[in-house]
Amino acid sequence: MSRRAALLELAVLGLLHDAPMHGYELRKRLNTILGAFRALSYGTLYPCLRDLVERGWIAETSPDPARAAPAPSSRRARIVYELTAEGKERFQELLTDAGPAAWEDETFDVHFAFFARTEADVRLRILEGRRSRLEERLDAFRSAAVKNRERADAYTAELQRHGLESAEREVRWLSELISAERTGPPLPPGGGPVPQT
Repeated sequence: MSRRAALLELAVLGLLHDAPMHGYELRKRLNTILGAFRALSYGTLYPCLRDLVERGWIAETSPDPARAAPAPSSRRARIVYELTAEGKERFQELLTDAGPAAWEDETFDVHFAFFARTEADVRLRILEGRRSRLEERLDAFRSAAVKNRERADAYTAELQRHGLESAEREVRWLSELISAERTGPPLPPGGGPVPQT
């Protein structure tokens, strides 16, 4: 399975863990989780949904006609997708993955989006792995910047400075999260450090 397919599987199972949804709503929520720069097409979503149905991790249902708004007779009723018991088990299994795939650039955000349901030791390993990866990248980036300083034009140098500052900011953020994980309960729903009373 490709990394993108595995990431989509985690995101779909995680969203359906909250509540059943039809494809349009699921796509909208996935685009929010995956980020504005990784827009998800129906041509990607529906094959994933079919695969998850075939594996028995999600089920297709029709909306409850008593609660649904009456649809014009020419429109087909939307299919609602919901997580099965096996799907809940698979989602929990995916949440335990704390290896390099969980802290890479393409996957970290989706894993982080489901941290509220992830065990504390797994969260900590992912955060530490992500920080370590970024610190390695920062060291390599700083070395390359020193070597290439004379050859870079003003715009290239500015782009390098921006990349360096962004990575340094993320390392600081990760360090704060790691410290919070080690010293207290998880972050409150509004985010930010847990208030000390």
